[in-house]
Amino acid sequence: MRRRLLAAAAALVLVVAGTAVLLAYVRGADARALAGVRTTEVLVVDRLVPEGTPADALADAVRTELLPVKAVPGGAVTDLESLAGQVATVDLQPGEQLLTARFAVPGDLLAPGTIAAPAGTSELTVLLEPQRAVGGRLAAGDTVGVYVSLEFEDGTAATHGVLHRVLVTQVQGAPAPADAGTDTASAGGAVPSQSLLVTLALRAEQAEGVVFGIEHGTLWLALEPEDVDTAGTEVLTQVTVYGKDYS
Repeated sequence: MRRRLLAAAAALVLVVAGTAVLLAYVRGADARALAGVRTTEVLVVDRLVPEGTPADALADAVRTELLPVKAVPGGAVTDLESLAGQVATVDLQPGEQLLTARFAVPGDLLAPGTIAAPAGTSELTVLLEPQRAVGGRLAAGDTVGVYVSLEFEDGTAATHGVLHRVLVTQVQGAPAPADAGTDTASAGGAVPSQSLLVTLALRAEQAEGVVFGIEHGTLWLALEPEDVDTAGTEVLTQVTVYGKDYS
């Protein structure tokens, strides 16, 4: 029994020693292979990184490897700080080198004719006939006033400008500007022949008002430049519409 234990212990020692020798040989082989070769450290993906992942969240998903300079493509990332504020534009697969070409600032990924919604807002799209959307003369970057008209069961009605200076982030279905040198379609152009999809940047409480107007009444958008005066608005009814001072 004692001999068997000694034999097992000796075998275990040989296995451990053999493994250590093998690892040392492999490391030595790597070192010999890189001897006299110019090398550089690069970041390599360790696990799948989904598209849209912020570069700031990659610390646990990448590792540093020493590679021959000839094996490193242009744009290889050596420091995550160089990607600050950017996100992955594609899925990153394990084993691939981290490249700057696979990252971009989120705002650069927006489709043409689209701008990013300000922080703290959500985007809501409304379908409107051209006459309810400034004749289609709207473009991303414009600001609009939102006017809601409601009819009640007793036959009365009311209209009010519920929101002002709301940012338009996208307009679909509007004709292209007549002058290619203008910044927005609001400079003029052909009249659209179909309804428009207008996307607005809204806070949650503002979105409620817009949805209510669309679901239970009618909604109009008015182009409101930065210097527009929105003072003096009030709820108009059949009783007040003729008596209000519009001067």
